[in-house]
Amino acid sequence: MTQPVPARAKVKISALGTYVPPRLLTNADLAKMVETSDEWIMQRIGIRERHIVDKGVATSDLAVEAAKKALAERGLTASDIEAFIVGTVTPDMLFPSTACLVQNKLGASKVWGFDLSAACSAFVYALQTGAQFIATGAHKKVMVIGADVMSSIIDYTDRSTCVIFGDGAGAVILEPADEDLGLIDFIHEIDGSGGCSLYMPGGGSLHPSTHETVDKKMHFVHQDGGAVFKFAIRKMTEVCEKILQRNGFTVADLNLFIPHQANKRIISATAERLGLKDEQIVINIDRYGNTTAGTIPLAMDTARQEGRLKKGDLVLLASVGAGFTVGATLLRWAY
Repeated sequence: MTQPVPARAKVKISALGTYVPPRLLTNADLAKMVETSDEWIMQRIGIRERHIVDKGVATSDLAVEAAKKALAERGLTASDIEAFIVGTVTPDMLFPSTACLVQNKLGASKVWGFDLSAACSAFVYALQTGAQFIATGAHKKVMVIGADVMSSIIDYTDRSTCVIFGDGAGAVILEPADEDLGLIDFIHEIDGSGGCSLYMPGGGSLHPSTHETVDKKMHFVHQDGGAVFKFAIRKMTEVCEKILQRNGFTVADLNLFIPHQANKRIISATAERLGLKDEQIVINIDRYGNTTAGTIPLAMDTARQEGRLKKGDLVLLASVGAGFTVGATLLRWAY
């Protein structure tokens, strides 16, 4: 006899916290390190400054600060959380997981968790992964964190990458939703044929760390900027159109489009293809650069600080990252 499928609870974001390290790396600073200029970076990428950690500060440290803010906003303690999911490509170390380090630093008890690797799509992937635990009734409170210390894997003699990335983190708490608010739908895709366009070749089982891998700079980000640019615009446009259409919405229904902050030209080109108006788009890449898993929660916080994110708003999150990974999430903001 076939068992009935249990009802799935609605899931909402109930709190948001973000953190960036205080130290700034400006375009003027970079111009002293590589052949570049403020004008070139602003024109090509749209970044004016980015936040960089001090020596000895790791991804777990940023994650913990963002988590503390989210917990304080919701009036919870770390032990109220039942699971931590940390999206990152810059874990403190290969093991233990950054989630374990975050749990220990927060002093959370009776909790489990894990890291999720999806590069710039890690936050939206982790968001939906965490949502499944709430929707099935397995948990009532899950924390999702997107955090990266990209400065730890950037070659600051490589102009094609060092001008792009910054460090930062964002955390949200997921809970059951009583009202008709919260997460509506998602689309995730991967295309491994694009793996050669954005990657870090050294440090894994294929190329374990040796003097040779260090000398060849294999522990830094390598990127084919043109390939990433074209793929990102095409796929972000495609998944955004698809998720709106299958849920009966049009671009005109959207209050906010919150994209991954990789490059202002990618965001603008995607928005133009979708037919979005400027007031519908959140862009803060000029202040933070590309913080990888941290960009979307940081952008949500920017929208909130600017008074542009209100209860009931229809919001579309979208990302493309190394892998290639692609993700889109449609939601109604719940508070």
